[in-house]
Amino acid sequence: MKIDRRLLDLLACPECKGPLVPCAAQSALCCTRCKLRFLVREGIPVLLVEEAEPIDGESP
Repeated sequence: MKIDRRLLDLLACPECKGPLVPCAAQSALCCTRCKLRFLVREGIPVLLVEEAEPIDGESP
């Protein structure tokens, strides 16, 4: 699933307000600052810290 570049430019990590980048074959958005992965469900990013997953098994 391709995420529109204009949408990506508007979105920010809800935890640290850092930029989000596509990851995991574009089925998620990742924040490299706080090491969180936000899933994209049916084309909609789920930007809830409670539902975020740590990247590489790190704790959020």
